[in-house]
Amino acid sequence: MATIEDVAKLAGLSRTTVSRVINDQPYVTEEKRQRIIQAMNDLGYVPNSSARRLRSQRTETIAVLLPRLTNPFFGNLIEAMEEKASEWGYQVIVCQTHDSKKKEMDYLQLLKTKQVDGIIMASLVNDWEVVEPYLESGPIVFCNEYMDESCIPMVHMDHKQAAYEATVHLLEQGCKQIAYVTGGPESHLSKERRKGFTSALSEYNLPFIEDMTIDWAMDVSDGQKVFHMISNEFTQVDGIFTGSDEVAAGLIYEAASSDWRIPDDLAVVGFDNQMLSLLMVPSVTTIEQPVKQMADKTVEVLIQQLLHPGTLPAQKYVFPHQLLIRNSTKRKKLSIQ
Repeated sequence: MATIEDVAKLAGLSRTTVSRVINDQPYVTEEKRQRIIQAMNDLGYVPNSSARRLRSQRTETIAVLLPRLTNPFFGNLIEAMEEKASEWGYQVIVCQTHDSKKKEMDYLQLLKTKQVDGIIMASLVNDWEVVEPYLESGPIVFCNEYMDESCIPMVHMDHKQAAYEATVHLLEQGCKQIAYVTGGPESHLSKERRKGFTSALSEYNLPFIEDMTIDWAMDVSDGQKVFHMISNEFTQVDGIFTGSDEVAAGLIYEAASSDWRIPDDLAVVGFDNQMLSLLMVPSVTTIEQPVKQMADKTVEVLIQQLLHPGTLPAQKYVFPHQLLIRNSTKRKKLSIQ
């Protein structure tokens, strides 16, 4: 097995120079760097990555905190992040919090104990002042989630505006009694969507009815339960804004089983443009997020913070969304986007 000394001998350079190239350090000319790389290739020499990590005190690992991986949105986000991170020589570990404050804090300890180099938070359960001290141990970047009072980079779309546009669309279809269905109501993201929802109602001189708010609906089975709540307790509801295509799909499926007509009896809006939204009958009107672009930017921003600590501003990167109008809301002739 080839050693670093063998590489140095074949390249005709010192062991120190070879070590500098292996550890990607400066002060080596490009000509010498190429000689060393060629010698490594000729000898089949592979640097000991574990030793390099110990010397640099880096793990070359990023942790991504999210509520649950079973949500296709987060599955797609992780896939894109892992692909981008590998281009930089980093690996990604997934940490599911299940919206638990304790689990979120436990995973943040990975940064404090130097088990990961940085953290991406795709959700936030705790208050920011609880999370902020961990910045002393390494960089944190928000993706999808965001909070104005935080002092870290944030990559997201405008959830308030997206919810506003979706609600206005329901109102334009003639809906007068619109229920608001959300996941974790305490997250900043959910609060922003609620602001957009209430803003649209106010613009149409309609009140926000707290009783028609349903919290902690996250998947298909929750959507089925939501329908039964609507059909038994809120029969006046003629439109629903949901924060998930899964919830919308469960709701539509159960409505069809009960001989409700979608969208004539009940218009439904989902969120995230998951494949499920296209497969449903009727297809689900939804908000599309640019998942890959957001994932790529988040990884890039985090790694730049690792490479240049303390030199980059805490910017906001807001990506555009799109309201895709489909059959679950089309009560009159509208073009499908």
